Order: sequence, then C-alpha cells, then structure tokens
Amino acid sequence: MKDQFDVWRFKFPDKGEHPVVIISHPDRCARAALVNVLFCTSQRQSRQPYPYEVMLNGADGMDWETFCDCSIMYAVKSELLSNRRGHVTLERRRALRAKLRDLFRLAALD
Repeated sequence: MKDQFDVWRFKFPDKGEHPVVIISHPDRCARAALVNVLFCTSQRQSRQPYPYEVMLNGADGMDWETFCDCSIMYAVKSELLSNRRGHVTLERRRALRAKLRDLFRLAALD
C-alpha cells in the first residue's frame, strides 16, 4: 500500500529511474490511478541545496544524501512506482511541507 511521504522509485521518460516522494493526500494514495510525486536526485554534485530543494538522507529511505525538488509536482501512474525505499522522517516532512507552502504561496489563510 502506498502512503503520503513514502519514498518509491519511478522511471521518468526523460530522466531515467529516480527516487520520488509521494505527496498526494493519503486517501488518493490508497486508491487513485495517478498520484503526485516530487522528483529526487543524488547530491553527488557536492553543493548545497537550491532554494527549492530539501535534503533527504538514509533516514528517509535514500542510499545517500539526496535533493528533493519541491518546485514541480509530477502526476504519475501509481502502478508504475516500484521498489518502496522508506518513509520521509517527521523533521523532513515538515521541511517539505514548508517548502511547498512557500514555493506555491499556499497560505493557511487569505
């Protein structure tokens, strides 16, 4: 069963296979054909995260430090997610939520 903030692998047509973080609502994760994910890539560039990225690591199901790009959400077929890697830790779930709110200007109130 898939859940919000799970880390899976997905083969992007133009980027190849990468880890992704599911961000869809838990009800959608459980039964929808499409789910929203965030693209992740390894931190082999030896750089700091860009303003739109959150650093994930082994505690989150990654093999090494990995950048999670919060600037774009991808809608992918749930059935094409493979090899569940883990679940994002509470601290970084909070960081991802904050980054998404900031980037998409999602205020709690208008």
